[in-house]
Parts: sequence; structure tokens; C-alpha cells
Amino acid sequence: MTGRPVPERVFAHAPVLGPEAMDALAIRSEGTYVDATFGCGGHSRMLLERLGPQGRVVAIDRDPEAIAVARGMDDPRFVCVQGCLSGIAQVLEELAVVAVDGVLMDLGVSSPQLDDPARGFSFRREGPLDMRMDPGSGESAAEWLARAQEQEIAEVIWRYGEERFAQQIARAVVAARAREPLRTTRQLATLVAGAVRTREPSQDPATRTFQALRIHVNQELAELEIALPAACGRLAAGGRLVVISFHSLEDRIVKRFMRDMSSPPRLPRDLPVKAADIPAPSMRMVGKPVRAGDAEVSANPRSRSAILRTLEKR
Repeated sequence: MTGRPVPERVFAHAPVLGPEAMDALAIRSEGTYVDATFGCGGHSRMLLERLGPQGRVVAIDRDPEAIAVARGMDDPRFVCVQGCLSGIAQVLEELAVVAVDGVLMDLGVSSPQLDDPARGFSFRREGPLDMRMDPGSGESAAEWLARAQEQEIAEVIWRYGEERFAQQIARAVVAARAREPLRTTRQLATLVAGAVRTREPSQDPATRTFQALRIHVNQELAELEIALPAACGRLAAGGRLVVISFHSLEDRIVKRFMRDMSSPPRLPRDLPVKAADIPAPSMRMVGKPVRAGDAEVSANPRSRSAILRTLEKR
């Protein structure tokens, strides 16, 4: 726990695609639901509003400040555990929860994390170059940049940021750290701006690099790839997995996973098996992908890139 006060705006935070996520979960009054990325708690509160006395919400988050918010929620139907997205099965096992009626994953970084300069997520605010969702665990962005080889830095920025100037940025990082340590967000943003020759008019030169470093430091895509099958493995019949992603790398993983889980098993082409004998898939995709409407995007520009997908256990 950081001991820092929880900003009042956290409690007023409206979750992205909140009503749409509740609809997608098809909430049962007495069901058990997992908010696998608690964040500011908006989705958990919406779930609790729709549940009856026997309903239950299990929330998970790796950020100690999110856990501090959760501890302020006085509801016997609610429990929050500090842990990674990939640890969903372990959390449920420790709570003796055999099966759940729905799992919600709201991926990426939360608004308070972006808005707090001390967390080092945003290139728009001066702060320590940290970017860890759990500041008490693992290596910060500054620590990794101080030791990583130039080619490793370039590969991370290219793979997770899809930045075409990744090599130039990596070269600039190595040259700069030889002069002085890279410790702040402003240092890195200024360095990237000098290495990126052109950029879309609406996008800061540092956008892709900061995204890439955040994903790498927190191993977000690896966490997601573990969490998706783990969540499905805990769903009861009729239970739903609802995932909100914010960039193409996340959504690509989610889309591919849901497609594979809702498709019949792939058999050798020459295997003499009748179509009627092929086992039906254990999951099915529900509806079409959902995006934020104009009103939500206007109120919260960060919702512009959000996309919601739903998978149901047969």
C-alpha cells in the first residue's frame, strides 16, 4: 500500500462501455461475477447494483491504489484481491469459488494511473519513469532502459508500439543514457520527439514508445494470453467472458482466442469423420463487437478506441 490518499475523482469515474458490459454479461441476480481488472471500481459497482442479496463480485487488481479504493467499498457481496490478471484461477481457487457466471476484463491502463504524474505512465506530465501497475513489484521502465541492449529496446518499441522509428529511438536512448540516466517521463518524451521525424498531426511523437514500454514492463499481452483460457475454464454453463480492449495488439489476441474457442476442432483434411460427429465447440461468440457511442466518446475521449467482445460457455 502506498499510503497516498485516493483522489475523489476515482469514485466518480464512469467506466468505459459500462452499460454495454453489463448487458453483455447477461447478469443473473444471484450469480457470481469476476471483475478481473478492478481499476477505479466502476464496473464492480455496476455489477453490485444489478445483483441480489446472494450475488457476489470477486474483483482483482495488481495496483495497490486500486486495492485501496476497493477497501472503501463496504458490501458483504464484494471481495477484492491484489493479483495479476493471469492469476484469476488461483484467486478463485483460494476463495473456494468453483465456477462463475461471468468474467469482465477491462484491459490497459486506468484513468487515475494516466493522470497521476507519480506513476510515470503519461508523457504529458513530468514524473518518474516508472510505468509499473504495481510499483512494489518488478522493474521500472527507467531501470529496464538503463540496462537493455539497443536492439532489445528497438524490438520492444517496434513489437508493442508498432513504431516505425523504433531503431532510431533505441539508438537515441543508448546515446542519452551514456551522458546521464533517463529518470523522468519528460526526458524520454523529449528524446523520442527528437528521434521521430514525422507523426500524424493528432498524435504526440512519444505515444507509441510509451505504450510499448508500459506493455513490456507489465507484460500485459503475456498476462492476457494466460488469463483468457483461465477465465473460460472457470465459467459455469451459460457464463460469459466479456473483454474490453483499447489497442490492436490486445484486440488481436482477444479476437483470435474467441474465434478459436467458438470454432469446431481442426481435424486433418483426409480424416474420414462425418460433420455430424465433429464435437461442437464449448463456447460461442455473442453478438458483434461493440464500440463506444458518440456521446461517450465526447465525454471521455479515451473510449474512442475501446472495443468489447463477448464469449459464452455452452
